[in-house]
Parts: sequence; C-alpha cells; structure tokens
Amino acid sequence: MKQPELGKRISDLRKSKGLTQEELVDKCNISVRTLQRIEIGEVTPRSYTIKTILAALDFDLSTVSEGEGDNANQSAGTLRKHLLLDVDQDLSPEFLKDQLTIAWIAGVLYFLLGFFEAAAETFRYQDNRMVFSEPVYITLKVSVLVSFVLFQRGFVILGRVFDNYLVRIMSFVLIVGEILTTGYDVASVFYFPVERASVLSTEAFIYGGILIVYGVGLRRLRTAVGGIARWAGLFEILAGCFFLTIVLSFIGFFVLMPAELLEIIILYKGIDILISKASNDRGAILEHA
Repeated sequence: MKQPELGKRISDLRKSKGLTQEELVDKCNISVRTLQRIEIGEVTPRSYTIKTILAALDFDLSTVSEGEGDNANQSAGTLRKHLLLDVDQDLSPEFLKDQLTIAWIAGVLYFLLGFFEAAAETFRYQDNRMVFSEPVYITLKVSVLVSFVLFQRGFVILGRVFDNYLVRIMSFVLIVGEILTTGYDVASVFYFPVERASVLSTEAFIYGGILIVYGVGLRRLRTAVGGIARWAGLFEILAGCFFLTIVLSFIGFFVLMPAELLEIIILYKGIDILISKASNDRGAILEHA
C-alpha cells in the first residue's frame, strides 16, 4: 500500500479507535510531526514504523480482506510485505543483527584504543613529544576513527528504526567531527600545527555542544531500550557541560567512559529487542494470514 492510501488508512484506523495523534504517538515512540506527515501522505514510513503504528492500533490484517474484493487482497498482501520487511530489506532482522553486532564490537575496540590515544595526545599537548613513533601514531588514529565510525553507525541504525532523528543526525555529526579531528591530528604530524591550543579549545567547545544534544537524543531511546538509555544520555550531557568549560575538558573524558560502556550495552541489548520485535510481528501476521 503506497501513499497517500497508507496514510489515509492509518488516519481512519486511528479515528475509529477514538485516538488523537498525540495519544497514538505515545504508544508508538514517534513524534507527532512524523505521524502527521505519514497521515497526509507527505512521507512513506519505514516498515518498522508501520508495524509499530499498526500494533498500537490493534490492526487485524484479516479485516482488510473481508468484503473488499481482489483490490483489498492485493493491498493486504502489499501491507504484509511492509510488515515482514520484504520491501525494506536493509531493515531485515538479519541485517540489524549483523550491523549492531559489528557496532558494539567496534564500540569495545574504540573504548580500549581510547586509553592509548589519550596517552599519545597528552604527551603531544603537554610535553610536545610523541610517545609512539609516527607510523604507530597514525595507525592508532586511523584505527580509532574506523572503530568510532562503526560504533556510531549502530546508533544511526537505532535512530532510523525507532524514528529518533535526533540520535540519527547527531551520530552523523559526531562521525563527521571525528573524521575532521583525526585528519587534523594526522596532518599535524607532518606540518607544524598553528596555535594548537586554540584549535583544541575550539574543538572542545563545539564537541561539548554536540554531546549535550546527542545526550538528549539518547534519553529519548529509553522507551525502546529501557532506562539504560536515560543514564547514557545523562552522562553524555554531563560530559558535554565539562567540555563547554574548556578548562574542565579533562573531566569530560572521564565522564564519557561510563557513557560509552552504557552505549555498548544499548547496542548489544538492541539486537535482542529488535529481533524479538520482528519475530513477534511475524508471528502475529502469520496468525492473521
């Protein structure tokens, strides 16, 4: 079922249940604006979003085919494909499991490499000397970058699946920021960095603001993944506040440690949540088929 028919059907179902848009979104963990755009046919929701909305509306696929002829049966068949993720293959349970597994493993690697990176940057900044050789330093920085990108990609996926655009966008921002920062650090090995202290201060201030917004987004995942998201978001916000002060940025690094560990757990836990949800949805659909 394509737009605008899908949006009209969802709107009709919601009204038949006597629900306002605000009441429905409370059950679906999506924003009112997203539901509004779906109902007016402005956007085509992803399969997971469709499933979540219809589950909240207690929608029975068997009622679609009763007395509506071949066209209704075709529409029901199309809707089944959406619900079974046949249309949006990149959100299949197998894809989610593989990608989130890569993400949490990358998160562990990023967390461990962070200790070596912190030592290298501390000596460069305070003593103006390299604790590692240049090839090792560059390899370390690239490894940190790759692991961070894969780690944050997990939250891009979670943000997409749960329609949490704040997490999704800020994860992209963090990835871009890490790429730029790593590029500067590697380039500074070959070219004398101009006013490195000023650059680091600017990075800390901007990074602090990003972390605060990112933390707010993480807290919004609590409905989907539980209270652990609330604590992860709180630590991110707190770390961001320390980075904003610049002079207390070193405390922010320590505060980020529990945040990163909690985020690794969120990704690991997210695998079971999404697979379980997909399995339940498949079972419900087969019962009505």
